[in-house]
Amino acid sequence: MAKRVAVGNNKGGVGKTTTTVRLAEALAKRGCRVLVVDLDPQGNASRRLGWTFDKDAPQLTISEAIRADEAGAAAQVIQPVGWAVEYADRIALCPARLELENRMSEAGVVGAHRRLAKALDGADGHFDYTLIDCPPSLFHLTQLGMAAADVAVAVTSPEYDAVEAAIRYRDFIANRAADLSNPGLELVGVVVNGLQAQLGSHAFQRDGLRETFGPLVWEPIVPRRSVVFDVDESALPLADFKADKAPEVRAVYELLAERFVKAVPAE
Repeated sequence: MAKRVAVGNNKGGVGKTTTTVRLAEALAKRGCRVLVVDLDPQGNASRRLGWTFDKDAPQLTISEAIRADEAGAAAQVIQPVGWAVEYADRIALCPARLELENRMSEAGVVGAHRRLAKALDGADGHFDYTLIDCPPSLFHLTQLGMAAADVAVAVTSPEYDAVEAAIRYRDFIANRAADLSNPGLELVGVVVNGLQAQLGSHAFQRDGLRETFGPLVWEPIVPRRSVVFDVDESALPLADFKADKAPEVRAVYELLAERFVKAVPAE
């Protein structure tokens, strides 16, 4: 069975989706088979992986798999990504659209927090990793991801509000995982994204993160580079991007993937 990893933070705009997509890419380059579950109704991970919704032949999404409340339902929504690089066939996607918001209304239904776990049961066994890109909240959709995950990773920018939100994410896991029928869930890493070392506030928060989270802070820290925004906007793999700083950014994510594999060894 795939190792399932919930990627989250209680704040948006910290690079959570970017980290999910680029980790998936770097892991695939290492030879790992990766399933990305887009659990954010914005669907940004889906778009950045080159997936587009076909209005003439609508595809099933993760929303339908959750709504089905059936074991293995996610197998019906797993789709290839839209990239053309050679390692793209080692990445697959359970895409999301805005309709996923409708699953929020099921939060009060008995057992609803286990529906993603049930949907993935038997569906992701041929992958090494399932990366679950959670929305920037601690409510029902994120709880679906936490209930399904083996471990959790926080992503944060080195800014006060983002760090506080990462702490809330950590504490929710520590205090509420048992309520999600997943008492063994633990935070295994913190990815620091978008560092501008010349900013005193960023350097201060970076050092504070290391004090607060200790060895959970993964190296390397991802620097703020325009190429990261450009490649996300273009929905391209880093391998296809030819900007000056692209090799540096690729190297950063490849090193993070190496750190990831050490923290979350595949079965």
